[in-house]
Amino acid sequence: MSTCPVIHNGEEAPKLDFGGTTPYEDYVHASVLHTLQKQASDDPREMSFLVITQIMELYFGLLVFEWRQAQRELRADDLRAAVRTLRRSDLHMQGLNAAWRPIARMTPGEFNSFRDALGEGSGFQSGVYREMEFLLGEKSRSMLVPHRAVPELHDSLEAQLHAPSLYDDVLAALHRQGLPIPAEVLARDVSQAYEVNADVEQVWAEVYRGDHRDLLELGEALTDIAEEFARWRYDHLLATRRSMGAKVGTGGSAGVAWLEKRTRRSVFPELWTARSFV
Repeated sequence: MSTCPVIHNGEEAPKLDFGGTTPYEDYVHASVLHTLQKQASDDPREMSFLVITQIMELYFGLLVFEWRQAQRELRADDLRAAVRTLRRSDLHMQGLNAAWRPIARMTPGEFNSFRDALGEGSGFQSGVYREMEFLLGEKSRSMLVPHRAVPELHDSLEAQLHAPSLYDDVLAALHRQGLPIPAEVLARDVSQAYEVNADVEQVWAEVYRGDHRDLLELGEALTDIAEEFARWRYDHLLATRRSMGAKVGTGGSAGVAWLEKRTRRSVFPELWTARSFV
């Protein structure tokens, strides 16, 4: 077997013979990825829906990875590193949101052509998406129920329910920076959904009024994520409304009505309300 470089038109060509799988395959496992699409219907449009849903799942996992990294950096009081990680995750959120476009262009008839094949499957049953929401402070014990039959996943989500969210770590970092985060906020039950606190609101207003450059950058990075997450929820609502109207969702939810309710919630809420006091 030859390992000599190939010369083509006077230039050295890329190595072509690896004597087995390519290093690309060994790293990316592309052949495995391309075996994971199992259509439940014969409709060719289902493949688009299936692949895009899997892409979304990969993005969910990537965002969880990034936000956990940001938590470690915040706990080490490395605010600049945390901001870099959060800004990187904002770009991932933009990629995630772009994935809605092909799904959102499906007509009701096109979606109905394979919808029955989904059975009771629904995106809200995604364990990694639930972990992502928990990291954003959107805690809800009832959302553990779909995973009771899978003990390993249920236990992992139960642990995440009782773990500090990304925003909890942000507020703890602000406290260590000398800002007056209330004791009741720092000691709150983190298994509960975060609610607006007027004193935290004033802390953020002071950050935006003052000369806290690193903290301002942190606030803006978080706001970018909150904005993209709000866009994710709204684009989900529009895609659902366009493809199926007000029918009951595949997982038995109220469909559009359920999604409309979710879009009214903001993550990192004081970063929005504090702007009225700057």
